[in-house]
Amino acid sequence: MTNPLLSNPVLPPFSEIRAEHVEPAIEDLIQQCRDSLDQVVQQAQSQGVSWDNLITPLEEQDDQLSKAWSPVGHLNAVLNSDALREAYTNSIAKLTAYGTEVGQNKALCDAYQALADSEEFSTLSREQRTSVEHALRDFRLAGVDLPEAEKKTYSDLKQRLSELSTQFANNVLDATQGWYKQLDSAEELAGLPDNALALAKQAAEEKGESGYVITLDIPSYLAVMMYADNRALREEVYTAYGTRASDQGPTAGQWDNAPLIDEILSLRHQLSKLLGFDNYAERSLATKMAETCDQVESFLLELAEKSKPAAEADYQELKTFAKDRDGLTDFQAWDQAYYSEKLKEQKYAISQEELRPYFPAEKVVAGMFEVVSRLFNIRIRQQQADVWHKDARFYEVEQNGEVIAQFYLDLYARANKRGGAWMDVCRTRRQAPQGLQLPVAYLTCNFTPAVGDKPALLTHDEVVTLFHEFGHGLHHMLTKISTAAVSGISGVAWDAVELPSQFLENWCWEKSVIPMISGHYESGEPLPDELLNNLLAARNFQSAMQMLRQIEFSLFDFRLHRNYNPDNPRPVQDVLNDVRDEIAVTQPPAFNRFQNSFSHIFAGGYAAGYYSYKWAEVLSSDAFSRFEEEGIFNAQTGQSFLQEILEMGGSREAMELFKNFRGREPNTEALLRHSGIV
Repeated sequence: MTNPLLSNPVLPPFSEIRAEHVEPAIEDLIQQCRDSLDQVVQQAQSQGVSWDNLITPLEEQDDQLSKAWSPVGHLNAVLNSDALREAYTNSIAKLTAYGTEVGQNKALCDAYQALADSEEFSTLSREQRTSVEHALRDFRLAGVDLPEAEKKTYSDLKQRLSELSTQFANNVLDATQGWYKQLDSAEELAGLPDNALALAKQAAEEKGESGYVITLDIPSYLAVMMYADNRALREEVYTAYGTRASDQGPTAGQWDNAPLIDEILSLRHQLSKLLGFDNYAERSLATKMAETCDQVESFLLELAEKSKPAAEADYQELKTFAKDRDGLTDFQAWDQAYYSEKLKEQKYAISQEELRPYFPAEKVVAGMFEVVSRLFNIRIRQQQADVWHKDARFYEVEQNGEVIAQFYLDLYARANKRGGAWMDVCRTRRQAPQGLQLPVAYLTCNFTPAVGDKPALLTHDEVVTLFHEFGHGLHHMLTKISTAAVSGISGVAWDAVELPSQFLENWCWEKSVIPMISGHYESGEPLPDELLNNLLAARNFQSAMQMLRQIEFSLFDFRLHRNYNPDNPRPVQDVLNDVRDEIAVTQPPAFNRFQNSFSHIFAGGYAAGYYSYKWAEVLSSDAFSRFEEEGIFNAQTGQSFLQEILEMGGSREAMELFKNFRGREPNTEALLRHSGIV
């Protein structure tokens, strides 16, 4: 029987993929890549190099491997099972080893250098030249110039780091799924909205329990933290969530990520030193917009300084409100979301749950498509395709009557699905031998699913998350670049990659847009003016506190990697505590182990780069301010953003693209204004 992962299809055959297919296919394709690479290098050495005999065949072979691996990585995240997890873990080890092997291939690096030094180089397109320049940089960062013994050390470090990050993610997933609480009566869940109660009842049925079940999946967790009147229940659920994968809390020690974190930090530091960097933060910046470690820290501290007075005032107001309302004198972390929601209701006569009936998922998605259609002159249509779950949908993107991209959309939380929201690459736009390969994206969220006879209803916060991920999707899908290494999000500096995603969020807050993305799920009635005005008025509610929270995570991540001392590593908790003492206005309880589930930096691509969210938010706010000046649906402005940012992929430096669109360098004024801080 043919292995579906080896058939190199246009779209992944999800219904045919089995765990036992994974390792044989990946081994086979890696060997094909090795054979192709050897052939290409020999030809380059004997006949000289050109784009067509060096880059074209390597890109084709890499793409086949990527197209086989992409659905495996995706399924591991959205439909996890023991068998798939094992196949994924074993395969990622082989892929990591192969990637290091290619990065350290001196003959291949020399071939790239020969192309860069050739007469042909000046005749290549800008995107082709950039891809070669990036490749030469990446060879250096993979240790191509190291002595053989150190190359082996580098390879071993990369291999172990890959294993650790996979284990970290598995531990977080297992810890999230490894705790739940059964409750007999709705009285114990007093304060929870009907939707959340129905979800808890549904969760109980799925687990074979009576009554109601609270889990640590985000829709369930947030419902308790924001609405449960039972303070002891809030404390219990907060404790379970805040101690996941740690030595604390109800599942203490079962999936503890602390030893993994210590080893990850040590190995990253060793890796950086091998490559001639002082620390991993320096290594991280080698491929980013920011130029120095001091620049990043100064940026974060300046934002913190401007935000802290407003954040302190917000927090004091919240504690005073809790005391006045309920006589609460020992305000705790598990009180914050609850009283924030109550205070927001009092100040603005609005709550996320009150808004939910007006944001049925189908209406929001259709409205979002209408927004981007008007902005970028595209059309989006749902089509049939082989998908991994009944909730997943498939769409095509058309421009001027021609299909230019496709994407999958998987919106709802469920068992065996990684938490959070993300965009990932399924297929990259590239000029293949058989014609243009279209870009395809995965867009994944974890929203509250349909419950009973009610459709899936979103909070406005979830609407913003959806727009954010779709912004990433557009960056990948609307590219006009056909060289894989710099097509879509590939080759984009990591601290600029959040620009299109955060940029698109702005339309969720526009008075003329909200009627496009909302309508009561029963009557279709638009959001009443009073609710709409209250929603907009509440936009910057506690925004300074949220700003500081993100800066806290960013500074913790950056200092953890910048200041690491291999002879006397500081306890991770101490680094976090110091950052909190310096900039935070709220302190979590001593048992909190946030870092143990901080997957962005220990199991994702954000190590010493979490600051990218804030860095890119400056870019996105400043970019949106041009739409504020010229009209939020101004066709020329939309086309300018499309052509200068989205279509360009990683083919130019991010700052060059930004200046082409905005006419100048970015500044923080728009971000602070949009956040209500100035």
